[in-house]
Amino acid sequence: MIWLLIILIVFIVQIATIIIIEFRNPTKALAWIFILFCCPLVGFIFYYFVAREYNKHKQVRSRGSRLYQENRAHLWQDTVIVKSAEEMKNSEFIHQKRLFHLLTHLQGSSITGCNESRVLTDGKVAFHAMLEAMESAKDHIHVEFYIFRPDMIGTEFQDVMIRKAQEGVKVRIVCDGIGSYHLKRSFIQRFKETGVEFHFFLPLVLAIINRRINYRNHRKIVIVDGKRGFAGGINVGDDYLGLYPEIGYWRDTHLELEGDAVYYLQNIFLNDWRLASSERIEDASMFPAHECLGDQQIQILSSGPDQVRDALQEMFFGAITAASDRIWITSPYFIPDAGINEGLKTAAISGVDVRIIIPGKPDSKWVHLASLSYVEELLEAGVRFYQYRKGFIHAKIMIVDDLLATVATANMDMRSFFCNFELAAVLFDQESIQRIVADFVDDLKDCSEISLNEFKARSYMQKGGELLCRILSPLL
Repeated sequence: MIWLLIILIVFIVQIATIIIIEFRNPTKALAWIFILFCCPLVGFIFYYFVAREYNKHKQVRSRGSRLYQENRAHLWQDTVIVKSAEEMKNSEFIHQKRLFHLLTHLQGSSITGCNESRVLTDGKVAFHAMLEAMESAKDHIHVEFYIFRPDMIGTEFQDVMIRKAQEGVKVRIVCDGIGSYHLKRSFIQRFKETGVEFHFFLPLVLAIINRRINYRNHRKIVIVDGKRGFAGGINVGDDYLGLYPEIGYWRDTHLELEGDAVYYLQNIFLNDWRLASSERIEDASMFPAHECLGDQQIQILSSGPDQVRDALQEMFFGAITAASDRIWITSPYFIPDAGINEGLKTAAISGVDVRIIIPGKPDSKWVHLASLSYVEELLEAGVRFYQYRKGFIHAKIMIVDDLLATVATANMDMRSFFCNFELAAVLFDQESIQRIVADFVDDLKDCSEISLNEFKARSYMQKGGELLCRILSPLL
């Protein structure tokens, strides 16, 4: 009897610990308590190693913040900063001063006014543009990906980087320690032996030791000579070329940038390089002078567990609540937090045209079931859902009225908002917005719309699977 009492007390203490630590994140607390009920002791051990707050490590947080602030002096000195809503070329912002104030007060970022951008709609076009840019490098190449596969396109990237390093170009590459865990030692060694500097961001063993395995670098960045940059949804792998038969055609969106915005991409990379390699780069050539060839206004936003604010979640939420005409979203993983979920429902009930494209053929059944758990309540509010049927859709975009469009590394899910290192490019130029709109309309042609009545008729087994995955969704 005494042993049962001891076990009960230990179990209650474990639950109380989770509630106290996670009181600001009730959905996350519920997920961990559910795991604890299923696996009482193992679940708490798992929680200990996985759920530690990343930014509790003050040295990492202050190191990143300090570097960010020091580089910011370069950014403000050498870029065209938009300082008021009246300076926005997009006239709709005259009536959106609240949204403008939010955007310009998010951590470490500004809206810049001297940019050119090009939307890259699939892997073939994006890879060609990135490889062509790297071939032209004279000073440095910076590469950062969540997934870097040692396959055909990965080897092509490697060959170009090695060749440029041997020509005297400084080449640095960061890959996530979990997303790119499959990279063989021989593949990495070839980089290092030929002059390319390679580092994993939180490699698996270190992440376990430091209890940060749940925090991943999900960014995709290429920067050439500090003047030309790329970011968006595309990693390096043959699957992004549609060469994996089990997945088929891969639909994605990436962005090519020139101008002020590249400085902000560079700043993000240098901060990540510092965290991955412990090397502090203070070379003025990282932020070279550039000619102002375009007048597009663009903002580069980053977020991650090393920052105090959840900038991307705040940006998405602020833009959603500002919408009066349309909110169009494409996301391969749709697991919104409570704020985004309520914002979308309220917008739809208010008459805003809310449309969301999700995969019809998912790459993760668990995440897909979690996404479907939100569909019925949003359909009832007037949100329209579409499932992409042509292949797998991995694009991560949002369009709000004619105010803005985003191309992001971040999904519309809680992992991207609160756990991953992410970034998003916010586009305000009408030409860029209309290009994203045109792509969205084209994607709708390859989708089937989800009917509320048909969706309600799904089996009890599927509903149960959706419920289970929704409970666990903060951890997926």
